[in-house]
Amino acid sequence: MNDTESKNSYGHVLKYTGIFGGVQGLNILIGLVRNKLVALILGPAGMGLASLFNSLANFVSQATGLGISFGAVRHLSEIFDRGDNERILSFVKTVRAWSFMAALLGVAACVAAAPLLNMMAFDGDDRSLEIMALAPAVAMTALAGGETAILKGARRLRQLAEIQVLMVVVSLALSVPAYWFMGFSGIIPVIVLLAAANLIVTLRFSLKAYPLQTAGAAAALKDGSGMIRLGMAFVMSGVFGSGAEMAVRSFLNTCADLDTVGLYNAGYMITVTYAGMVFSAMESDYFPRLSAVNHDTAAVNLTVNRQIEVSLLVIAPMLVFVITALPLLIPLLFSGKFAPVVPMAQVAILSMYARATMLPVAYITLAKGHSRAYLVIEGISAAALVALMAACFSRWGLVGAGVAVLLSNVLDLAVILVYARLRYGFRMSRQVLTYAAAHVPIGIAAYAATFAHEAWLGITLGLLATAASTVLTARTLYKKTEIWNKIKTKLKNKKNGM
Repeated sequence: MNDTESKNSYGHVLKYTGIFGGVQGLNILIGLVRNKLVALILGPAGMGLASLFNSLANFVSQATGLGISFGAVRHLSEIFDRGDNERILSFVKTVRAWSFMAALLGVAACVAAAPLLNMMAFDGDDRSLEIMALAPAVAMTALAGGETAILKGARRLRQLAEIQVLMVVVSLALSVPAYWFMGFSGIIPVIVLLAAANLIVTLRFSLKAYPLQTAGAAAALKDGSGMIRLGMAFVMSGVFGSGAEMAVRSFLNTCADLDTVGLYNAGYMITVTYAGMVFSAMESDYFPRLSAVNHDTAAVNLTVNRQIEVSLLVIAPMLVFVITALPLLIPLLFSGKFAPVVPMAQVAILSMYARATMLPVAYITLAKGHSRAYLVIEGISAAALVALMAACFSRWGLVGAGVAVLLSNVLDLAVILVYARLRYGFRMSRQVLTYAAAHVPIGIAAYAATFAHEAWLGITLGLLATAASTVLTARTLYKKTEIWNKIKTKLKNKKNGM
């Protein structure tokens, strides 16, 4: 690959990481307002209860969704790259038919399994009827998942970004008034209303791109066997993932209380959800691109390494800054009642270095359709998280929860790297190793600075680390992309146009 092609490759990854990261950034800014208001209204216990119900809804959705929201993307991406419009329309009908079946299955499972789920999640309280009331949300999530997969497979990236922005605004508009007037009683209605809003917004874009066709829908079910095979592995992995999160929250609720669950959820939101803005382009842009070249080992290696490099470069300065600023950010984002979660979040944030490296490699297994291997790896990951959480929380409390998140991500990285090396011949590039060797020690130094006896000294050292990480990233992107030249050109054109 020559220098120009390399810069173009970097530019593409950076562009869509920037687009979806920027959208997530906007979402987070609006979400900050929502989370602040909800935290003030419900407090840690209310947020803990909301977290438990959301975990239950996600668990049932993952268990009954047939993996359509993910499995369909790979198949549609390959058809889309061949330019076979007739086949695309046919497969869209297949996706919708299976999504409807998943919705029906979700409703039945949510109602039937409510007593068991109640026993797993709540210690002594009978909330079976409230769990049953989540059934409509589970059904609408399945339908929206199929429509989202259609947009991803057809590379409708702008529409996907618009959906994310609209949904965070709707979330703010619906949830805050509901919690204000209904308190804890508003948790279930909010979950259902948001699922309905997500389905309506998604349909607005997907039906415009591919109008609904019901003729031959029953026959279309036969055409989705490959999608469902891959999807079922994704279902089980999702069950492992959401089941592990539900198990962690249930464990914290049983061993501690709802306040602890709320604190953990706040810390998890800071570390995984907010840092995830950098990873948000992976499913929308990266996975379809990787699926399109999955038979070419050299192309796979190049695509994966480019994604790791950009992810590390973009996320590293943000992680260092968040570690430093968390004592100020937590009261600002939530309330002073959430201050005890700061030490947990600071150590857990270090896990995002491992996650930024691990996720692009993990997608190789899915892109190649090796569902059984993906399932085993996800099972190991889920079991490790639950085991580490039980051990570390019992020993160190909330800080131990952060340690468990860090150790589980490091273990995930080690497992997936070994597997990808042995089965797919994947090698991390020299650039990835160089960037990791430069940025990870800076993050560790920022974390070490949080133990300074004087607060001003810790903040100063943390800000210096943030500056160092930012400079390293800026210099690398300057060399690897044409972004600065494009910015200069735009500024020059604006100046000449004045």
